[in-house]
Amino acid sequence: MSEILDIAAALSRLLKAENVLLICHKNPDGDTIGSAAALYWALKGLGKTVAVLCADPIPSRYDYMDIGLYTGQFTPGYTVAVDVAGIQLFGDSIAEYTRRIDMCIDHHPSNSGYADCMLLDGDAAATAEIIYELLTAIGTEITPTIADCLYTGLSTDTGCFKFANTTARTHEIAAKLITAGASLVKLNNILFESKSRSRLAIERLALESLEYSFGGRCATVYLTKEQIAETGADGTDLEGITSLPRMIEGVEVGITIRQQPTGSYKVSVRTVTGVDASAICAHLGGGGHKQAAGCELLGSLDNAKAALLTEVEKALCKES
Repeated sequence: MSEILDIAAALSRLLKAENVLLICHKNPDGDTIGSAAALYWALKGLGKTVAVLCADPIPSRYDYMDIGLYTGQFTPGYTVAVDVAGIQLFGDSIAEYTRRIDMCIDHHPSNSGYADCMLLDGDAAATAEIIYELLTAIGTEITPTIADCLYTGLSTDTGCFKFANTTARTHEIAAKLITAGASLVKLNNILFESKSRSRLAIERLALESLEYSFGGRCATVYLTKEQIAETGADGTDLEGITSLPRMIEGVEVGITIRQQPTGSYKVSVRTVTGVDASAICAHLGGGGHKQAAGCELLGSLDNAKAALLTEVEKALCKES
């Protein structure tokens, strides 16, 4: 089990570390990418050799972070997982680098404790909040680039500050990032106001598959790997539709099922306050937050849907 660190202890270990490899989770979202990128720039500013690794390509919409990706240019001496709640989220293609993780920095209460040590704050709205606290402790100058990275993580994991995980502290940090030079208008346009043609195509296909259960209290959409490939949708497009079924009036549990190239199914669950998405996914080997969680299921689509609806029914009965 992981040794639990506070900010000071985590800082001490990072300052001693050499040849640092920062690892994101597969199907990367704004928080894992933004948090890793901010830490990358901070450690680079301290003269460290550092790079970022992810099993899947970083979506092009995040190019403004100018992340230094790992291409084998050094032998990792210290590995840090950023916003990764469990080892199954790394991806098999980078397994040689994830057999041992020295430190995990995360905000998921469901974190499995796989790393040697862990800086965990389950009350943080995003891992970007923890990284901000860490960089402040180091004395890092929050440059406009670092501010952009942290704002990306903060805003995407809170749904542009609309989700229930948003706190007063979240807004305080966002204000400081704006003061430090975060490109607010540009970032909000990229992250929340623009949709690619592939995103619109994938939304249309998802809505065509829409199914209601339990008197309309649950809505499910699903996408096959062929449909995803046909639209050319990237990870950002796919993450962007996870809230789609939950947005329907009267729906308390929204489920998005996406078939992976390997044939497994990536599941995203979004719920209203009072229905625990993390509990639904925990029974299926996943986890996350109370209103946003996920898991990965094997087998057929029908079996995946049946397993999910069994857990959803239990959760709705508890809420009633």
